Amino acid sequence: MKINCLFFIFASQTIDMQHNTTDNAAKKDFGRNWVSSSRFLFHVQLFAFLAFVLGGCYGLYSMKYKGKPKVEIPESTQYTPKYK
Repeated sequence: MKINCLFFIFASQTIDMQHNTTDNAAKKDFGRNWVSSSRFLFHVQLFAFLAFVLGGCYGLYSMKYKGKPKVEIPESTQYTPKYK
């Protein structure tokens, strides 16, 4: 009697487990699972933002100010002009 009782307990569990299974394809589908799609889109946005920031920093670094150039100033336009 005890063996039959155990069999029915396990049999009812396996039947319940068969009805509660989920399809793995639906979990992995990008359009159906908003959790994984929003996580993916967050990481894409983060990567794009970092790429633009680092690209901008590199652009500013490569076009940096090289220093004060030596400019010839005519003597007649100085603070104390010298005329010929």
